[in-house]
Amino acid sequence: MADMMQTKAGDASVFRSFDLSRVPSPCFVVDEVAIERNLHILKDVSDRSGAHILAALKAFSMFSLAPLVRQYLCGTCASGIYEARLGREDYGGEVATFCAGYKDSDIDEILMLSDHVIFNSPAQKDRFLAKARAAGVSVGLRINPEHSEGEIAKYDPCAPCSRLGTPASKLSPESLAGVDGLHMHTLCEQGFEPLKRTWDAVAPKLEPYLDRLKWLNFGGGHHITRADYDRDALVRFLREIRETHSVEVYLEPGEAVALDAGILVGEVLDLPTNGIALAITDISATCHMPDVIEAPYRPALMNEASKGHTYRLGGPSCLAGDVIGDYTWEQPLQIGQRFAFLDQAHYSMVKTNTFNGVPLPAISLWNSDSDSLTMVKTFGYSDFKDRLS
Repeated sequence: MADMMQTKAGDASVFRSFDLSRVPSPCFVVDEVAIERNLHILKDVSDRSGAHILAALKAFSMFSLAPLVRQYLCGTCASGIYEARLGREDYGGEVATFCAGYKDSDIDEILMLSDHVIFNSPAQKDRFLAKARAAGVSVGLRINPEHSEGEIAKYDPCAPCSRLGTPASKLSPESLAGVDGLHMHTLCEQGFEPLKRTWDAVAPKLEPYLDRLKWLNFGGGHHITRADYDRDALVRFLREIRETHSVEVYLEPGEAVALDAGILVGEVLDLPTNGIALAITDISATCHMPDVIEAPYRPALMNEASKGHTYRLGGPSCLAGDVIGDYTWEQPLQIGQRFAFLDQAHYSMVKTNTFNGVPLPAISLWNSDSDSLTMVKTFGYSDFKDRLS
């Protein structure tokens, strides 16, 4: 374990040895060695701190790796009924479910599937509290710490007028009646310091209620497996919270499970020009990497050159904004040439869609130690047609 802790999480250079022609295009390639490296790190934090660490299925739900995940983590967190079912049926362990709004038609099944059910508002909690108690489920309430650490306003759960969580300043004995634990999720791809600042800001507002709680859940967004993350400080913090307030502590990392563990392989389809050099590819930003447009962000290209021949890459769809970004190669691109974007195992895979009838990327599992490659899943016309009528 000590040697594993020295592994440089966040280093995707191992994919440079992978022959991109071994898989169909487009295709996600996930390195199970990198996944296990991340899981080792998370389990070490869990073991040393006593925290329950749950895998966030909203970020990475490649359930073919569920047997590996459950060797290391305590369970999963879900964002709705289908993720809760996936967590219960395939991953095992604890299932903690949060949804901004539960439907009457779903709540009985969600309670059956979950160990913790976290409500977004006191009103939803009160509405379903009797059912939750009858089901023996631990009841949680999501809070808004009213302290922002997010860099992008539309992704900041603590932004003004946020729909997520009850403002901590509005908590009361009545709003917490029947509540076993509090949940807060305020971070995104961040280190330990933002978590500590958030706790320092919200702790005084929670002080009157902490002695009645059984658990605290600090949500996700923690880049625990990143090389520069201060894991020792996190362990000390979590132990102090547990010991000072006599509560169980939960973390729900998603990206940290799959950080730098996958690539998305694509192929050049055409090379037109219109003021600049363009490249049409079989990877679509809107269909395969929607965060490129939504966030927005620029995914890293494997082996990108610092100077040479620059192209504006875009997808095959008819959406004018289906643009990935400008990228540079040492040599001119060729029709049929393969390329790969780095760090695509988390979020990209779970957000893919078939807009415009664009095919979904295949999914493959690679072992960077043994070089074994398994095609996990390929998609076809039925995956597009069957979701329509």
